Amino acid sequence: IRNFMMNETKVTEFILVGFSDFPDLRITLFVFFFLTYLVTLTGNVLLMTIIKLHRHLHIPMYFFLSILSFSETCYTFSVIPKMLVNLITEEKSISFTGCAVQMFFFTGFGGTNCMLLTAMGYDRSVAICKPLRYKVLMNDRVCSQLVAFAMVTGFTLSLIDTYFIFTLPFCGDKEINHFLCDIAPVIQAACTENNGIEIVIFIFCIVVVFGSFFLILLSYVLIFNTILKIPSTEGKHKAFSTCASHLIVVVMHFGCASIIYLRPKSTYSLEGDSLISVTYTVVTPLLNPVVYSLRNKDVRMAIWKCLGRKFCIWMR
Repeated sequence: IRNFMMNETKVTEFILVGFSDFPDLRITLFVFFFLTYLVTLTGNVLLMTIIKLHRHLHIPMYFFLSILSFSETCYTFSVIPKMLVNLITEEKSISFTGCAVQMFFFTGFGGTNCMLLTAMGYDRSVAICKPLRYKVLMNDRVCSQLVAFAMVTGFTLSLIDTYFIFTLPFCGDKEINHFLCDIAPVIQAACTENNGIEIVIFIFCIVVVFGSFFLILLSYVLIFNTILKIPSTEGKHKAFSTCASHLIVVVMHFGCASIIYLRPKSTYSLEGDSLISVTYTVVTPLLNPVVYSLRNKDVRMAIWKCLGRKFCIWMR
């Protein structure tokens, strides 16, 4: 028993296997992920700056969008830099504490993003279904409370998940068949089978992912019901266009999250999950600034105004 207990406490680091199965593609993957990360950071920072500088964008929809951009920036920062380092070096290890910290921030910001998208869906439903009461129902206090609730709930659930997972017994050198310390691969690296903890984690994932998606779905049922009552085709198109960008981001975000987190354990394929994880850790965060910048007329005009102003200053 004593030797077993000593083995349990022996793990001080994990090995992130990541993309070891594709040694010939390491440089290509590094360049792709680095450029994508650079564009994501630039886009999110630009979006936050544009919203901050232009007073006509100081409305709830853009307030939530700026917070989402900040959250997405932190979300990618918790994963991608370490992944890039692992791609270009032989050192694939991450400390036990570092793994726990990465999981905490990754799942915390991930859960926050889910609930921020829910708040944005609620904002759109109020704007379309109750336009005359919009300013009263979506005042600054309500918006701040929704953001605070999203962040506190996301990180509280993340803390509970991380605590449960990292109190599992780990023994010996453990490889994690992933490029980050995600929930499923870390649980599978434990020495024992603990179905109770897996059920608890699964319930938390359902609360965050399915609960958020259900509320967004409810918001869009109300939105579509109201849009169908609008007599003119132009009016219907205008009302729907205000939701299109949000809907695109929601489908991508919750589609990937559902595939990874809302499945029975028997269907896990960590190799396949690593590829899917690239979508929601690298590609999906890029959608936020790109989709909202390209599809949103107000944001496009604000960007061109800033660029035009800088060009005039440069010409002087």
